[in-house]
Amino acid sequence: MIVDDSLTVRTIFKRMVESDQGMNIAGTASSAERAIAQLKNTPADVILLDLEMPGMGGLEALPEILETSKDVQVLVVSSLTEDGAEATVTALSMGAAETMLKPRPGGFNEEYRSQLLSKIRALGSSAAEASGSDVEQPHTAKPVASAPRGKRPEVLAIGASTGGIHALNLMLRQITPEFDLPILITQHLPASFVPVFARQVEIACGRKTVIAERGAEIRRGEVMIATGSGHMIVRRIGDRLITKPSSEPVRSGCMPSVDPMLSSLTQACEGRVLAVILSGMGRDGLEGAAELAEHGGTIYAQDAETSAVWGMPGAVTKAGLTSLTGSPEELGEAVMSLAPVTVSK
Repeated sequence: MIVDDSLTVRTIFKRMVESDQGMNIAGTASSAERAIAQLKNTPADVILLDLEMPGMGGLEALPEILETSKDVQVLVVSSLTEDGAEATVTALSMGAAETMLKPRPGGFNEEYRSQLLSKIRALGSSAAEASGSDVEQPHTAKPVASAPRGKRPEVLAIGASTGGIHALNLMLRQITPEFDLPILITQHLPASFVPVFARQVEIACGRKTVIAERGAEIRRGEVMIATGSGHMIVRRIGDRLITKPSSEPVRSGCMPSVDPMLSSLTQACEGRVLAVILSGMGRDGLEGAAELAEHGGTIYAQDAETSAVWGMPGAVTKAGLTSLTGSPEELGEAVMSLAPVTVSK
């Protein structure tokens, strides 16, 4: 379903989607109100949602859209302005699965069409699985109040992509200040969105949040977030952990990529790392997680049932690297089990 107040945009998107024989247009709507009304009678797997529309607007309508159609995946189509970034990251934290920049006139080219269809295809497959087809679900135990199976960690490292911001918010809500290990996050986002994302993470978890520029020090009780234009590389200098960005190409093609973060942390911390892989498209994080596991680190992953796309967490789970899979809330509870226990007198 295409929801945009611009007839021109709706027409262009409709043509792009219909160029793929495996996709069908469930409907189009010029307002959020009309989209909600249509969804009550016309199911859709994926919604392309504009945020800036007359009336209710996409952001205000998002919770009702997700409530009306439980298994739908929402792809927010947003502009690159700071205001657009603020609204888009908010939408992602509320449950939208993915974002795509809306190009300027003339930018709806073949490359854009290819990227759009790729995102729709991944989200549509996930929505179809959630609505009833068989999904491979690994058998896992529920979190318990004990240390992970590997070395006791000195850092928590989180990797996420499509659907990851919503999952991250749910997970961080379970992690109270009693857990004071540094938290490192690599989230696939456009570079212009990262400052907004960092501010929202700081508000959500009540911890000082820093963007991993060159020379930034990783400190207990704080959150470090990868820049949108470089991988987060961690080095140990004496008893300090220091970050620096890197733009070197990686096998996954992602920028930033989870793999360099996990690989550099493995070396800097000698495997004393707990990695959590949340919802995301592709296999980014698999190579870094394999290296971490080999050096005694521990990997948790989001389960298929709660992931917008079970690509990244599915890859590490199917490779046999995880000691736990679960919902974001369950993963947060398991992380909290590592917090020091206060004994009452």
